Formats: sequence, C-alpha cells, structure tokens
Amino acid sequence: MIRGGNATLFVSDFEASLAFYTETLGLELRMRAENHWAEVSAGEGLVIGLHPAHEDHAAPGTRGALELGMLVDEKLEAIMERLTPLGVEFTGEIIEDEHAGLRFQYLRDPDGTVLYFWEKLSAPPGA
Repeated sequence: MIRGGNATLFVSDFEASLAFYTETLGLELRMRAENHWAEVSAGEGLVIGLHPAHEDHAAPGTRGALELGMLVDEKLEAIMERLTPLGVEFTGEIIEDEHAGLRFQYLRDPDGTVLYFWEKLSAPPGA
C-alpha cells in the first residue's frame, strides 16, 4: 500500500528555506514546482517537502507545521474503505490537483499529527 513518502515542512520564506536546505546544509534538490513546492533529499529514504505557509495549515515553526505524507500505490477510496472500519478518521474530502496529476487524502494519527496519503493519477499535463 505505502511506497514512500516525505515530511512536509511549511515555511514562511520559500526561497530562504530552499537556500538553507540546499546551499547551507548541502542537501540535493530533487524537484521544484515553481514557488509552490520543492523536494529536498536528506539521504537515503528521507525527503523533505518544502511548502509555502498557507492559511489552511499551521504557521511555520509551530506545532502542526510538519506533516507526514505517504505515497500510495492504490486508489485513495480503496484505502479509505479498508482503514475506516479500523477507526481511522479521514479529514475532509479527497483533494485533486489536476495540474500536478495528484490526489490527496488527509487524516490524523492518535496524537493529532496531520498525515496524508497521495496518489499519482498520471503524468501531469505537458509532462
């Protein structure tokens, strides 16, 4: 079901944060989607996703400003159907980003930490 993932870090200054992780710390920039998202490789098996601050998420540097995302290899609906009877509570509807070719479903762990599953639909338009 789960094939990988990342830790999403909400940042107040996207450019400064990207420079810190890549230039100051020397981590490899895996990909960048303009000023909306960047992935930095922090060694084998750890990806840090940098995301600009957003009103729907905790403020940078505060509790909840870090989310754990997990890439899945099946439809989100199937995962929800399987996990809901086990007590997993999903927050809101599935979010579809047609431009990126991705779908997201959020949930929380028992301590309230925000987690999300993401499903790749296909190659994004123009790719």
